[in-house]
Amino acid sequence: MTVTEAQHALGVSKAKIARLIAEGTLHAEPDPLDKRFKLVSRAEVEALKARSQRVEGGAEH
Repeated sequence: MTVTEAQHALGVSKAKIARLIAEGTLHAEPDPLDKRFKLVSRAEVEALKARSQRVEGGAEH
């Protein structure tokens, strides 16, 4: 998925998605069909979203 799609899926700002990539929380690679775009793993985004929902729900302390 594109970085923009990941941003919308996670409900975060452009700055936050850039920080997640810079910190290595999400790994981005250039789109082989269009180098202007970066792609992130849908599985990584879904895992991060699930972790974030657990934390917000109080399951982790």
